[in-house]
Amino acid sequence: MKQTMLSAGKLLDEHGRLQQAGYATSLVREYDREAIRASRLRIKEWDYYLVYNGSFGVALTLADNAYMGLISASFLDFENRTERTVSPMFFFPMGQTHLPASSGAGVSRKTLKNAQIQFSHEGEGRRLRARIENFANGRPFACDILLTEEPRDSMVIATPFPDRPKAFYYNQKIIGMRAKGTVTYDGRVLAFSPEDAFGLLDWGRGVWTYENTWYWGAAQGMVEGHVVGFNIGYGFGDLSAASENMLFVDGVAHKLDRLTFHIPTGADGREEYLSPWTFTSCDGRFEMDFQPILDRAARTDARIVLSDQHQVFGRFTGRALLDDGTELYLKDFLGFAEKVYNKW
Repeated sequence: MKQTMLSAGKLLDEHGRLQQAGYATSLVREYDREAIRASRLRIKEWDYYLVYNGSFGVALTLADNAYMGLISASFLDFENRTERTVSPMFFFPMGQTHLPASSGAGVSRKTLKNAQIQFSHEGEGRRLRARIENFANGRPFACDILLTEEPRDSMVIATPFPDRPKAFYYNQKIIGMRAKGTVTYDGRVLAFSPEDAFGLLDWGRGVWTYENTWYWGAAQGMVEGHVVGFNIGYGFGDLSAASENMLFVDGVAHKLDRLTFHIPTGADGREEYLSPWTFTSCDGRFEMDFQPILDRAARTDARIVLSDQHQVFGRFTGRALLDDGTELYLKDFLGFAEKVYNKW
């Protein structure tokens, strides 16, 4: 499909509608919360970081979703195929968390009685600090991580919702930053080294519709001396102007067309998330097998609010083509793929 590249300018017009839908490799459109003309209860803003090496990982989230906010931390143990997630919530922040209007500046922070989190810019890097009491076996979780060597390019997309003209999603994925620091989990102190640990940012701001499903996947690591990563996904909003699929090699983006996640199902028709998946592309530029390791699953059903999440970590093996036709082969390349259904 023909994909539209975003031009510079304000994200929303005077009526609170997207001025342009499409993709970019940086935040060329300016997000301004005050320009939103939809209900303040529908605004959702978050910063999500995922840091990992071949053995373990950490996921950190700070979200202000109008009537509900949260601090969330996950510890991912790839060797033992286990995970632990704790997500203290706070209610009706309505933007008072003051998350920055750009990923490139400002501080994201929140302090609760038994949890603190802060994402800040420090020199040429991003510093991630968090602490949650009573995280595992009565012991706290804590981390202090510095992400450096931010790549030149990132995946940026401005997505409309056709039946809701004042709804939109503005999203950036920065993939393949080097990571160093420590994490304390269940009484152990573990270290990330920039030689084999990488971090990504999922930065999102927008006005969402009430019910939605999305598919998202990403991976990052070293391939023959090069820093390689990718972002893949679909299902959320109208992506007719551009896909959110992109490869990165040494910080340079290579744009992909449409992809499909093939999640295996059992005889009852339900997804079997820990069985092998496959990924195919409309033009043959991204063809992967995926061997799951663990499913970070979470389900909340409070009638009017429902969330069913399956973030599956595993290893990708297959072939991708760069923009110039160069073949990129991945083998047991650690990353994740997820399916999330929300009514909120």
